[in-house]
Amino acid sequence: MNEVELFLIDEGENCTIYTLQFLRDVESEFEKFVSKFREDAEYSEDYMRIAAFIKRMLKTGASERYFRPEGKMNDSVVALPVTSSKLRLYCLRLSDKILILGNGGVKKSQKYEDDSLLNGYVMTLQKFEKLLNKEVAGGNVNITESTIETDNIFEL
Repeated sequence: MNEVELFLIDEGENCTIYTLQFLRDVESEFEKFVSKFREDAEYSEDYMRIAAFIKRMLKTGASERYFRPEGKMNDSVVALPVTSSKLRLYCLRLSDKILILGNGGVKKSQKYEDDSLLNGYVMTLQKFEKLLNKEVAGGNVNITESTIETDNIFEL
C-alpha cells in the first residue's frame, strides 16, 4: 500500500487548490509535474498555459470550461488544458471551489489509457477520490464549500 496525504497548495478568492503527496516521495504529485516541464523548451508554451489556468482559477474558480473531461463517467477526473496541447495535467475537480492537482505528462496516444504513465496518474486520482468519498461518508473527512478538512493519511 502507498500512503498519501492531501497537501494544500493555495487558497484563492474563489478556489482552494490541493495536491497529493506520497509519504515515500520528496515532491508532491504537482511538484513532480512542475519539475518535469518548467524548464522543458519543447513544452514551455503548454506548461505556461496550464500555469496561467491554475493562477486564474484561484481568482475565478475552477469552472468546468477550464477542463477537458477524462476518467470515467462516475469520477471527477479532468485534465488541463482544455485548449489544444500535447501536455496534460490530471486533476480532481470536486467543485468550482475545490481542485486537487495530480501529475501529468505528454499525451502521445489517442487515449490516456494507452499510455501506462498517464493511465497511472488518472488511476491514482480515481482511487484517491473513492477513498476520500468513503472517509467523508464515515465522518472522518469534512468537505466544506471551499475546503477539505482532514488530518488523514490515505492508503492507496
